[in-house]
Amino acid sequence: MRGAALLLALVALAHTLVHGLAEPGLALVFGLLVTAGELIRRDAAAGEREPAPLAAAGALAYALLGDSAGRPTAHGALQVIAVVVVAQALAAVPRAACGRRTAADRAARRTLTVGFAAVCFQPLYASGQAERWFGDGPWFPLFPLTVLALTALCDTVLAALLARSAARAEGPGALPPYGSLLADEVRALAGTGTAIGVTGVVTALGVAVAGPWAPAVLCGPLLLTQVSARRYAAVRTTCRQTMASLARATEIAGYTPPGHARRVAALATAVGRELGLTGPRLTVLEHAALMHDIGQLSLVDPVAGGATALLPAAEQRRIALLGGAVVRRTGAGAAVATVVERQADPYREQPLAARIVRTVNAYDDLCGEGVGGPLGALEQLRLGTGHDHQPQVVEALGRVLARGGLTPAGAG
Repeated sequence: MRGAALLLALVALAHTLVHGLAEPGLALVFGLLVTAGELIRRDAAAGEREPAPLAAAGALAYALLGDSAGRPTAHGALQVIAVVVVAQALAAVPRAACGRRTAADRAARRTLTVGFAAVCFQPLYASGQAERWFGDGPWFPLFPLTVLALTALCDTVLAALLARSAARAEGPGALPPYGSLLADEVRALAGTGTAIGVTGVVTALGVAVAGPWAPAVLCGPLLLTQVSARRYAAVRTTCRQTMASLARATEIAGYTPPGHARRVAALATAVGRELGLTGPRLTVLEHAALMHDIGQLSLVDPVAGGATALLPAAEQRRIALLGGAVVRRTGAGAAVATVVERQADPYREQPLAARIVRTVNAYDDLCGEGVGGPLGALEQLRLGTGHDHQPQVVEALGRVLARGGLTPAGAG
């Protein structure tokens, strides 16, 4: 993907240098819009799809721009790509000077996505084919909206490829199916992706009527959305830190071994990916795995070694319900609390996330009990598939451990 984006950028830059810059005023307006959007973007959080919505909308608007104040433009697809590439490069300089990294994968994705939109729109518009298809009346906006839909599909394919590449870099046990990642990206279009796309189309249509000053007005709501998203991200970070601190409370109090919650969360997340969980469902699983033992703080005497998997079923359920009540007060969400509450139920009555947490927690507990190492722990789990553990979850755990190496769960 990086190679394709680099080749496309070099061709676009060479073409623009040879033939000159058409409508330099418009190029400057949209170049500054993309640059400003990149400069004010926040560093991408884990799983975040678009940290610079203003830059994305500005680049998309330039790709879908046909007229300016009623006069046809002549900038073409390659100039669109060249302007967006130069704007991203200019924004990367001060960010690098401040020690803020610019992700090459995101830049490549932006270049390819904008290039796709420009190639679909500009030739058809310049040749008059779009007008013959849609006319120049109230039906014409269907043309940029159609291109927008195709561009969104292209972007989801690229985003899923990048997500799979990032998961592969995390380790051999953390590779989710590509189909699940693609479905997750498609579902995400209903959020910020739709706002970015619609703002890009409306900005392009606004420039067609009002001229180059339209972006300053039409992109204002998206800027406010970006500010709100930044605050929301800060709240999510605080919530995650709170959950991590509560998870460590059981270790500090001596109820669970050091590193148990972190190990269970990491392994449960890998198993969840193996079973096709992505996006919010994977986040719920990770948070529930971190908090799964918080109910042990209600016990008068700690469980030996913190191994709740070896307790009677009734006691396990009591601890799980107490833990769910604590989680509901942390702001982690009802979905996380439900997983914690139901982790001790028979697996046929559990949601998938609770089945994963129960199985991975039991695996870590059994490894600490010296039942013959990871292979012995897996064998014990397989013996419990009639009632306690779903066979598919146990086999997914085995595949994850096999790819990562069957090593005992270590402390810390």
